[in-house]
Amino acid sequence: MQTYDSLLATITPSSGPTRDILDPATGAVVGSAPVHSVEDLNRVVAAAVAAQPAWAALGHAARSETMQRVADAIDAAAEPLAELLSREQGKPLNGPNARFEVGGASAWLRTAAATVLETEVVLDDGPAQASLHYRPIGVVGAIGPWNWPMMIAIWQIAPALRMGNAVVVKPSEYTPLSVLALVAVMNQVLPEGLVTVVSGDREIGAGLSSHPAIGKVMFTGSTATGKAIIRSSADTVKRLTLELGGNDAGIVLPDADPAAIAEGLFWGAFINTGQTCAALKRLYVHDDIYDEVCEALTALAAAIPMGVGLDENNVLGPLQNKAQYDIVHRLVESAKESGARVLIGGNPVAEQPGYFYPTTLIADIDHDNALVVEEQFGPALPIIRYSDIDEAIALANSLDVGLGGSVWSSDLDKAREIAARLETGTVWINSHGTIHPMVPFGGAKQSGYGLEFGVEGLKALGVPQVISG
Repeated sequence: MQTYDSLLATITPSSGPTRDILDPATGAVVGSAPVHSVEDLNRVVAAAVAAQPAWAALGHAARSETMQRVADAIDAAAEPLAELLSREQGKPLNGPNARFEVGGASAWLRTAAATVLETEVVLDDGPAQASLHYRPIGVVGAIGPWNWPMMIAIWQIAPALRMGNAVVVKPSEYTPLSVLALVAVMNQVLPEGLVTVVSGDREIGAGLSSHPAIGKVMFTGSTATGKAIIRSSADTVKRLTLELGGNDAGIVLPDADPAAIAEGLFWGAFINTGQTCAALKRLYVHDDIYDEVCEALTALAAAIPMGVGLDENNVLGPLQNKAQYDIVHRLVESAKESGARVLIGGNPVAEQPGYFYPTTLIADIDHDNALVVEEQFGPALPIIRYSDIDEAIALANSLDVGLGGSVWSSDLDKAREIAARLETGTVWINSHGTIHPMVPFGGAKQSGYGLEFGVEGLKALGVPQVISG
């Protein structure tokens, strides 16, 4: 049975340059990550090119069976994977955090393996016939973030494998160990060279997105980095799936029950300590129930424990890195200086080790405050009062991002009517950020393009070919 120490040993480099990775909760060294070069990247891509044809030739059924065995291997190593993830990323073991993420990685892999993509007959008119097929792309580059490093890696890897591709993964330089370990477990089953990890800085990401042998890049991260990938991929006309920044708005209608929706609102905003692209980051509440919603959220926030992730009692953790901590602190301070009302939090303890920022709710804040219009990506939620629904919709749509949004109401028909007016890739009703491996997910406006998950996600990892005649 794999232990934490044995798992860490499998990914500890025996030679070459390395970089220490620190626990954001304690500052302790978690392990050493390799620092790969562009020459390493070229070698890995060449190996992927060599491994891919045999994998594609297996056919969907054999590939899916292998992927199910890969999921079995992840399940068998779930606890040490979760411990490593907690130490490196900071998220607690319990709650919708480390164990949840490892389980989600396995579940998404199994779903991608089992999803059927049928040949589509698009024309059958006597002697004229045409059918739509999807062929493997070849080698896919997968560039992931630091907030859900294992889960999002699988969102990229699983459909690519299912469609007959090889994958080269570039994890965030903040959380490389989690992805290295996950892929090491997967490679207990997969053919050599089919899925590999290159660990390094932006030079590696740029090399991956411009490499002539990479047919597609999948990226989850900031809009600024996404734009850089678009530019660097242009000369080789790569296919792209980009899930970029969001600043999701939720609109609470006056008929909502504050007590009934409080928990959904809280976890919609504070899952992974707010470090989620599709988290609720702006909350617009009707004047009729504004105070009640604020009170219900404040009571809940006061009861949710935050601390070191390996403590089984905690369900909120630190921010993953100093740069993100500084962003959250700056935005909350700007809100306080503007005269907005702090309901709870906003008072980090300077002497405390780790990048902990307390759960923070800010009320009576202007809609153009920096905490509202900039994506804070942390445990701080601005709550904006409104009285006219058309104004609330206009404010929700006013930014240049559109990943997700939500409507909260006791009247589902009314909620759906409002949802249809929001300019986002997904709108949830009476929840926020809930995803399913069979439900397509993607952004609008500058939150990116392309769909992930389900049948549409599989199609995005293939080259469409029409056979006509």
